[in-house]
Amino acid sequence: MKEEILLYFIGTAGSGKSTLTHLFQQWTELRGIDSITVNLDPGAEILPYEPDVDIRNWISLREVMETHNLGPNGAQIACADMIALNIDEIKESIESFKTDYILMDTPGQLELFVFRESGRHIVESLNPKKTAIAYLIDPVLAISPSGFVSHILLSLSTNFRLGKPQINILSKADILSEEQIKEIQLWSKDINTLYNAVIEENPSVYREMSEELIQVLQSFETHTRLIPTGINDFMGISDLYTIIQFIFKGGEDMTSD
Repeated sequence: MKEEILLYFIGTAGSGKSTLTHLFQQWTELRGIDSITVNLDPGAEILPYEPDVDIRNWISLREVMETHNLGPNGAQIACADMIALNIDEIKESIESFKTDYILMDTPGQLELFVFRESGRHIVESLNPKKTAIAYLIDPVLAISPSGFVSHILLSLSTNFRLGKPQINILSKADILSEEQIKEIQLWSKDINTLYNAVIEENPSVYREMSEELIQVLQSFETHTRLIPTGINDFMGISDLYTIIQFIFKGGEDMTSD
């Protein structure tokens, strides 16, 4: 019996969702685990993988722009709602594969999927009990304490909106130095160290605000932990897989080796 676990890759534009989708698929293929990729971005022009299920077969951003005389942003919003309206056909297409992992590559703009009701409708319509979220943190933003805190707050908002098991990922970590990765990981594990780093960054601006934000983060301390991933030697993919296995199978492994 296939697992049929849905893993949604969610993050801000440029955080590496499509790249990580492709990387995870390659990793599972090498280990004899069945997986398929699903592209949910109707405006995607180039993808590093060939989607098994592609929303562009139903909805085209360019066609929506031309038909409804909309700009790119307005068309993206319209497309998000159209995806939800076509969810039964998309579900039928996905279910025809009978696979272990269904890798969901979400639209580039996080707010289109997370903060509109259509995104939550999609998640709840596609086997919600076997759904997990991989939230990608952009390393370019995360190298500053304030940028890291901002990303963690977006991660918390995503978890609050979608209400599914969620794993924070430091994507494209192989573009960072080892020292930078260690520092970001330290911030993710030690709230006091993060607070001191934020204050040091800009004492006059962040002190009062940071005290309140840190109190919030302390209440959700487990949500600040993260896994560094990268394309070099499938960095972090096995860790991501292991956590997903613990979420749904208590750690029992599906790999054939």
